[in-house]
Amino acid sequence: MLMKSTTPMPPDSTDEGTPVSVKIRERLEQARKRFHSNDNIAEFIQPGELEKLLDEVEEKMKGVLDSLVIDTSSDHNTHNTARRVAKMYLNEVFKGRYVMGPTITEFPNAEHLNELMIVGPITVRSACSHHFCPVIGKIWIGVMPNEHTNVIGLSKYARLAEWVMGRPQIQEEAVIQLADLIQEKTQPDGLAIVMEASHYCMAWRGVKDMDSKMINSVMRGVFLKDPTLRREFLSLLPRRD
Repeated sequence: MLMKSTTPMPPDSTDEGTPVSVKIRERLEQARKRFHSNDNIAEFIQPGELEKLLDEVEEKMKGVLDSLVIDTSSDHNTHNTARRVAKMYLNEVFKGRYVMGPTITEFPNAEHLNELMIVGPITVRSACSHHFCPVIGKIWIGVMPNEHTNVIGLSKYARLAEWVMGRPQIQEEAVIQLADLIQEKTQPDGLAIVMEASHYCMAWRGVKDMDSKMINSVMRGVFLKDPTLRREFLSLLPRRD
């Protein structure tokens, strides 16, 4: 769910001893905003709080390691693991929750382009929200512009995908979130997205099937209404192994 900033938040006057995660949660609840694993909450994080949140997550991770009966004080391999995991979650794999979306410059369709355009494969990395195991795959994006469509740079599709996927996700929901975002930014006649990914919650645990992949798609506008166009888009995708 993409959140838009309305008015700047006033400085937080709550008790300095309150954990920063509690302060952020209270702001979200007061604004009646959802904060599921795949939501962006950057609007509700004040300057300097992300660093404090990192410290808080580090302390919680130390507790997890203690409960796993790992002697981090004498084990040189796990001595700084809690800090590394906290930085990985907040600054890398879940970064899409805690930072504002990338700046996207939109240009008018001056040449009135109206032919099918396909971008991909874009490599994406995420994590399943059930087990926090990696989800790694590729995305193909098809756009059917019209004379009123906003044109964005090819690299911006990758940046939008990275921002959406940088959260604990369910693949089916992630593709819909990305489609909604691109639709809002470009306003095309049609939009099609296909995602193929390996889920390590199946490969690393559970059935331990290393070869299974999940493929799903979202079709909007003319891609949904015109089966010929839909077939053209799918036929132009490189063969997926």
